[in-house]
Order: sequence, then C-alpha cells, then structure tokens
Amino acid sequence: MIQEISQHIKKSLVFPENDSIIFNNALYPITRDNFIPILPLPQAKTIAFIDGGQAEILSAGNFCLSFIRVYGIVFKENKKIQDSKNEFYLFTKAVWKNDDLFYESRIFPLAEKMIEEYDILISSNDSSIKTGAERAPISKIANIARRFAEISLASTIAADFIVLDGTLEKTFSNEDKYLERLGKNSCALAKSSSLFTTSGNSPVIVLNKIGSEGCWSYNITEKTSFVKLNSKAKHVFRFEGNKDILPFLTENSADALFLGYPYGLVLADQLARVSNTEKKSLQMQFLLKAENKEIAAYLHATNAHDILDSKG
Repeated sequence: MIQEISQHIKKSLVFPENDSIIFNNALYPITRDNFIPILPLPQAKTIAFIDGGQAEILSAGNFCLSFIRVYGIVFKENKKIQDSKNEFYLFTKAVWKNDDLFYESRIFPLAEKMIEEYDILISSNDSSIKTGAERAPISKIANIARRFAEISLASTIAADFIVLDGTLEKTFSNEDKYLERLGKNSCALAKSSSLFTTSGNSPVIVLNKIGSEGCWSYNITEKTSFVKLNSKAKHVFRFEGNKDILPFLTENSADALFLGYPYGLVLADQLARVSNTEKKSLQMQFLLKAENKEIAAYLHATNAHDILDSKG
C-alpha cells in the first residue's frame, strides 16, 4: 500500500513547461526573464528584525488569558547593536451585544501599551478569524493582538530598514490601522506561502527548480516577489515591501542554522518565543495562589479534553 501511495504522489508532481502563478485572482506567467540577480553593495545599513511569541496561560470556552511578547533587534554589519521588547497579558472574554457574540479584551501591559483594546473587539463570526461555519475560537484573539503588537513595535524602531516575519497584507479587521504606521523602508519575509501555480504546484518549488545560480529575486508585482538569499540555500521565500534591502539581507542570511534565512529573524523568533517551561511557570503563578481556587475549579470543570488527554 505504501508503494502504491508513493507512486501516486510522484505522478502528481508535474512541472509543465508553461505555468503561471495565481496571485490576487490574476495569472502571472512564469518566465526566466523575471529573475533578477541580487548583488552585494558596499554600504553598511541598519536593519531591524521583528517577531512575536505567545502562550495561552488560562483557557475556558468563554475566556482566555494569554501572554504575548514581541521583540525587535537592530543589526549593522551582522552585529546586534540594539534591541526592543514589549510584553503584556491579554484577557479575552465572550460578551453578547448587538445580537451577536463578541470577543472583548483587556490588555495588562508590562511596559508601554502598544495596541488598543477597541482594535481587537471583534465578532466571533468575523470572516477574518472564522474557519468554516463555526464561530472562531476565543484563542484567536491572541493571534490578532500579537500581530498588531509586532507591527506597532516595528513602527517605533529607528533603522534604515524594517523586516517583519510574514507579509504586509491585511489579514484581520483593523489591521490596516497598524500597517499604515509602517514607513516605506518596511518589508516582510514569509517562511511559507499559500500561493499556487495553475499546475497546482507551489511557486516556491517551481522557482527554486528553474532559478539561476546565486542570489535572486523573482518579481510578481511591484511589491511582491520571491527571493533566494543565499546561493547554497534550498529555500525560497515570499518577500513584500522595499526591495532596496535585498542586498543587505543576503549578508545576514549565511548562518548554517537556517541557510538562506536572515539570522536576525531567527534570533528575533528565539527571543520572542514563550517556551513551554515559561508557560507552565506563568500558569502556576496563577493557579497555585490560594485566592485563585475559584478560577482553578472553574477551569477544571470546563476543560474535559484535559482530563481525557491526561489518561493518554
């Protein structure tokens, strides 16, 4: 059976001579003429890399407490020269208003407040967070808050270029308010891409297969392209924003830990990440307090899945 399935998968991996990238409901024929070499430049520029991390500390069906951390690191000539961090707790609860179920949040900042609560007040049926016919889970709000905080932090950092993890496209309601704060020196690099070609392939695979040697960018539109940032790398990434940064990104993308991906984003991810150990420590700080017995009992009564999971 395994061999039969494997053969079926191999037959589906086709690379036709003529193929097009599907982007925003338009077709962009793939041609070698669109590959542009990325050549090194002698100047030294400051580059800020921003990423975020989060952990769900307490959760029931009708409320959720999350811890969110966003981190920004500024590099110059591949040396870290500055960093910025912002952390906050986010408490979200379900409320009924205007004949709909909304998710309402309160932010408990550990430093400067980066986002506003009213920007993340959202209907559980909002199409930007909903999957299928079901209401979006309340835990989705932490994703929105983290994204807005990443963009907000990016807008406050002084550097020649700003690099965010992901894209510069609006995904959530009210996200455009934060994206508008970014300067023309901003860009984003996505580790994965949901785009397809007309043959059903991923553009990342097709472009990597036919791309020239060395570092290159492949333009789809004026603002969107795919890039290969190290000649020995096996990965191609989706890029959006100011292309003037690309020669300087190649210099930062030579670390063996993730060859072809900027080390600044790797480090920002590591520093922003909330580890399982840290998450459990934060949970215990809440649940072991005598005055929080009522909260612990409420969570235990609502989390039936945890009981089943504990029985392996």
